[in-house]
Amino acid sequence: MGYFLRTLQLLSTCVAISLVGSLDSWTVPTSTWSFVILCFCCLMTLIILIIESLALQYRFSFSWGDFLLCHACYLALFCLLVSIIYPTTYVQFLPCNPSRDRAIAATAFCFISTVSYATEAIWILGWPRTGDFTGYIGSLPFFLKMLETLVACVILPFISNPYLYMDHPLLVSCVAVYSICFILGIMTILLNLANYENWLPISSSMFHLVLSLLSVLLYIGALVLWPLYQFDERFGGQPERSRDVSCQHRLTNYVCIWDQRLAVSPDTAVAILSAVAILTAINLLIYVADLVYWAHHVSVGTEDQPGTPDHLCSQEDGRVEGCMLIFSCKNSKIATCC
Repeated sequence: MGYFLRTLQLLSTCVAISLVGSLDSWTVPTSTWSFVILCFCCLMTLIILIIESLALQYRFSFSWGDFLLCHACYLALFCLLVSIIYPTTYVQFLPCNPSRDRAIAATAFCFISTVSYATEAIWILGWPRTGDFTGYIGSLPFFLKMLETLVACVILPFISNPYLYMDHPLLVSCVAVYSICFILGIMTILLNLANYENWLPISSSMFHLVLSLLSVLLYIGALVLWPLYQFDERFGGQPERSRDVSCQHRLTNYVCIWDQRLAVSPDTAVAILSAVAILTAINLLIYVADLVYWAHHVSVGTEDQPGTPDHLCSQEDGRVEGCMLIFSCKNSKIATCC
């Protein structure tokens, strides 16, 4: 079933890529973002298909089952985001012509990719819990980290227009915050999947706590600076949509500049009308939840070993050897003092 699903994923993403690429929409940030996301999904699926065809997955030191589950979850959500953002920010502005039909077809194939990746994730979740799984995927820290990176991934195309921030160094720092936090989130997930957290000079819990605290502080700064410089007239902002020249006419392939500003600003006046308007605030709340989790984790003194979750170990499997108590945990053993 895995080969069938990946073949369907490969075909659907390839067709979507060809349809999106055939449209002259490279000046539209969200369209270009959708094209890049689809190319990434197609490339990752092709690499996994080649690896499993050549049985190379057994040569990797990391958990292949966790990697496949992470891959399926992320790509399902990525394709779902493209299926929503691409038609709402680009397709609806197109006139009724063959280009619009191709854009609608691309959205349909992207949705097919979403269903196929989600089906793969559900299928992998039904696998027996063997040594191919470390337990990290499906845990609360992974869920929070996945949400953080996904929300940041949605924010990035809306701030890809340099006109939004190039005139103010502090706004450039906001863009740097979104990018840095996104990269750190991806690196944290990769460290956990590869079981490289043991190489860190500090404990795993303390590392996550410091990283979450840093991200919260950075996002608080972005949450204050972005709306201040985008919507406050004292700092050169435009408080009303009607004052933006790019929003005075209905453009055919373009989300106007004021709306792009709004996409990363928690303006309460339009929060009911547009969920995208509070993306920054949503991500800050997720980072705060992540910070609270790791602060509690450190305060109670629980230090889970990376790659060896508690639920894979049992004291009933332990035995005493000299002054050490040996616990059997799947493919490894943990020794603790009696």
